[in-house]
Amino acid sequence: MTSTPRPGAEPFAADGGSTGVLLSHGFTGSPASMTPWARHLAERGHTVRVPRLPGHGTTWQDMNRTRWTDWYDELDTALTDLRSRCDRVAVAGLSMGGCLALRLAQQRPSDVDALVLVNPAVNVKRFDVKLVPALQWVIPSMPGIGNDIKMPGQDEIGYDRTPLKALASQLKMWKDVRAALPTVTQPLLFFRSTDDHVVDETSRRIILDGLSSTVVEDVTLDDSFHVATLDHDAPLIFSRTDVFLAEHLPAEHPGAAHERS
Repeated sequence: MTSTPRPGAEPFAADGGSTGVLLSHGFTGSPASMTPWARHLAERGHTVRVPRLPGHGTTWQDMNRTRWTDWYDELDTALTDLRSRCDRVAVAGLSMGGCLALRLAQQRPSDVDALVLVNPAVNVKRFDVKLVPALQWVIPSMPGIGNDIKMPGQDEIGYDRTPLKALASQLKMWKDVRAALPTVTQPLLFFRSTDDHVVDETSRRIILDGLSSTVVEDVTLDDSFHVATLDHDAPLIFSRTDVFLAEHLPAEHPGAAHERS
């Protein structure tokens, strides 16, 4: 039985203009990690969605009953909703959310116009994680990875345990996404924290070396840990995203619709 979502972990939605932005939180996290960014985008007139991925924002036991296809399907549904309302859609993701964003770009290239990734995860060097496919059948969880935030007082409303069956499923998604990186051609804004205790530097190298995008903006975050969207560099993420969207998803001039008719 699924538990009631924790206060603050609710999904976020705002209807605005013809540019849509879909934001995805990370593994064991919740929409709380993306809501300030989402509110910022909504204040600038965009149509914004932050789904709560299945199994998140409740208990880690709930999450252990979900798989990566459940998380992807939730985002896929939200993307379909945004495409029905908007002319252009950017997909942004934190950590595992970045991997899911890449998957959407691979599977629905005509529906994803731009990507914004914050410390995206597609790989890890940690030895214990490499043992997870076997460990998942022995123990249900291991210590959590949540709230890696430099700024005091911030909370992504995540779990203090990492559910291993869910983690094993994420590892399978990473493999699929890595293999299809050359099919990613969308403009990309990539944020990376220099001090990240969750995602190591291999993910950045794999993504930037693997994709085919001709527009790649690589921005270093020097004053944030992993959950940079809630950290000291959040204002930089928000402002750089504004500039990126204005440049690569520009609003049509008033006569455009008439000219196409």
